[in-house]
Amino acid sequence: MRSIAFSDLLIGIGILLVIEGLLFAAMPNWMRQAMKSAILTPDNILRAVGIGSAVVGLIVIYFVRRY
Repeated sequence: MRSIAFSDLLIGIGILLVIEGLLFAAMPNWMRQAMKSAILTPDNILRAVGIGSAVVGLIVIYFVRRY
């Protein structure tokens, strides 16, 4: 039997893949430009954005689970 947390993780990954797939299908040129921009962005900026996104995601999950 899977735990609820693991099922939630798999659902989250599935949603991420759906959104990413829709973005690539709807706006391929924009996504290509976004990837080029990411390549040119310094590592410290990418890390800061990644950590910030993770923190915001955890806060959203906390509030959804709590209330």
